[in-house]
Amino acid sequence: MTFQKPFIERPGVLDDKAGDPEGYVTNDGMWAAIPIVNSKKFAIINYGSIVHTAQNYTAAKNYILKEIKKSKKK
Repeated sequence: MTFQKPFIERPGVLDDKAGDPEGYVTNDGMWAAIPIVNSKKFAIINYGSIVHTAQNYTAAKNYILKEIKKSKKK
């Protein structure tokens, strides 16, 4: 007997490593990294506008954390 894989609309929900395909949002909701359609890049959004484009999830998250750290120093 063979079993077929079930169709899952958002497969990232079941990944053991969190966040990668679905994007990243800070706890306060001011920063977000969302995947760009038909690309492996991520658009970084701050206060509703795109401020940067990153090559991958890790680079996007690092950019957001760096910008948050910069704004806290001011």
